[in-house]
Amino acid sequence: MKLYEAYAEEIAQSIRAGVMKLGDRLPSVRQASASRGVSPSTVFEAYYLLEARGLIRARERSGYFVAAGAKSQLPEPGRGEQAPSEESGPVDVSALVFDILESAKARDVVPFGSAFPSPLLFPLQRLARSMASSVQSMDPWSSVDDISPGNASLRRQIALRYLADGMHVHTDDIVITNGALEGLNLCLHAVTRPGDAVIVESPAFYGALQALESHGLRAIEVPVHAREGIDLGALATALERHQPKACWLMTNFQNPVGSLMPDQNKQALVELLAAHGVPLIEDDVYGELYFGSRRPLPAKAWDKHGLVLHSSSFSKCLAPGYRVGWTVAGRYTRDVARLKMTRTLSASAPAQAALADYLAKGGYDKHLRQLRHALSAQQGAMLEAVIRHFPKGTRATRPDGGYFLWIELAPGVDALEVHRRALSLGISVAPGPMFSARRSFGNFIRLNYGHPWDARLDAAMATLGRLIAAA
Repeated sequence: MKLYEAYAEEIAQSIRAGVMKLGDRLPSVRQASASRGVSPSTVFEAYYLLEARGLIRARERSGYFVAAGAKSQLPEPGRGEQAPSEESGPVDVSALVFDILESAKARDVVPFGSAFPSPLLFPLQRLARSMASSVQSMDPWSSVDDISPGNASLRRQIALRYLADGMHVHTDDIVITNGALEGLNLCLHAVTRPGDAVIVESPAFYGALQALESHGLRAIEVPVHAREGIDLGALATALERHQPKACWLMTNFQNPVGSLMPDQNKQALVELLAAHGVPLIEDDVYGELYFGSRRPLPAKAWDKHGLVLHSSSFSKCLAPGYRVGWTVAGRYTRDVARLKMTRTLSASAPAQAALADYLAKGGYDKHLRQLRHALSAQQGAMLEAVIRHFPKGTRATRPDGGYFLWIELAPGVDALEVHRRALSLGISVAPGPMFSARRSFGNFIRLNYGHPWDARLDAAMATLGRLIAAA
């Protein structure tokens, strides 16, 4: 156990024993560093870990305090109404998803239903300087050179990120795309044909369901555990019964549940799919938004056969408007690059150059630490608000990263009706049925804690709690 982890555990035990109570202020970083004889960074890492666990909260210019969530742990959500794994069927969710997302775009609406964190959390001015600098010095031939697979400097920077995690990825294996979603769609197209069956999570990211719908594919829904991700036993059954052509999963901080697959589960997942010869399309857009001590590895780290098509982007962690993502598609890299060229040719050359410049100059990891710290604190604030404002019996996840809470309401509560009533009061939520091909999860909602917490958001949670109680 590292020094900061031991210090964090000592404080956690004091909180659990009631020695430190709700609202108590922790020693400042400077005080703790002096009294314990450790570096300020050790104290900060310990507090950061405790904050990620929901035991303490940071208050601006005031320090760290024991959080409400430290004593009032909400129970985990169940699995809802699960579609039986022996069935597969067509997907028809796009109209529902479009209506819900379109209705929540207004800036005066409280964005609990949003799919994005606040743009105020990103270094937009620094990125703008990189954009201006890279455009001024851009080689005119880059408009040709950067056609699929993408800007060589950016691909090198991405390869270095993989290397930092112990993964050896060659720059030629990386294809730059217009955000991760394009990359994921290209991967799906490379390994399936209309009418094929594809395994997805239940609940699933609605973008995956829309992709299946647009490609004319059938969905096999496999349940997800609140903490550990897809049920490997149910997945094995589905593989035997259906012989699917692909599997589309989020292994790190799954949307909407927020689950994080343990490393041993990821390894078992890759081995199981390889035994059946089924490609894994891995959506890893939230992997950098972890609250622990290290970035969780993607399933790609255990891929020995080139069957894992790993996709990510900068949209959720650095540059949401730039729409620059990538995929490392293993044995399907050439197919994906050709599809990219025939579909959209290339991602924006200036955006790629700007990101390459920003990454090369450093500062990305410092930004990520600040972003993760903000998201962790905001999660704690939202969980406290759920405890204070939502009816008893409410269940909620406590993810170790990302920016979504998956909330189970009382049986009989209609999440779609909650969405409609909340929207009429200027509050958006993401109702559970939009995350299922069969419109399951009728009494679940997804809430976004990716926006700086303030009195307006807390008041909106109180209003939402009253609506749910009256439903």
